[in-house]
Amino acid sequence: MQQHALLLVTLCLSFSSWVFAQDDMAYLLGPGDKIIIQVYGEEELKIETQLTDSGKINYPFLGEIAAKGLTIKQLESRIYTGLKGDFFIEPNVFVGMVEYRPFFIHGEVKAPGGFPYKPGMTVNQAVALAGGLTERASREKIFITREANKSKQENANLNTKVNAGDTITIDQRFF
Repeated sequence: MQQHALLLVTLCLSFSSWVFAQDDMAYLLGPGDKIIIQVYGEEELKIETQLTDSGKINYPFLGEIAAKGLTIKQLESRIYTGLKGDFFIEPNVFVGMVEYRPFFIHGEVKAPGGFPYKPGMTVNQAVALAGGLTERASREKIFITREANKSKQENANLNTKVNAGDTITIDQRFF
């Protein structure tokens, strides 16, 4: 009997660490993201909002909530905790992504600018959204400045993953 209990505890701990690891890899909210928040059965608490430059949102009853750096699930939990007790017995909170913040691409592409981010996007897909490479574009001199560290430019290639808020630079090649 003790072996079964020990196995069950071990499995639970393993599963919970896997869940937390999955949550850590999840998309983190940032300024410019547009989200929808709903509380089941409470139509007046349904809002669609965009995170401000400070990464905050305003929500009824709770006021200003810092959402920057949180996952969708973490924000759901924060709203649930804020509403539970004072306002509701057991609120059923849903937070969903409406529109991701854009990424930016400039340099030797036909239509530089900001474009809607899609999860799993690569530099090659970003280039396609920007109309393709110009005739002078280098396939070796591709750089990404990550939103999280704007002072550091990383070397990239066409298969490099792009994140929301990133800036891609395609340099010229020398003939």
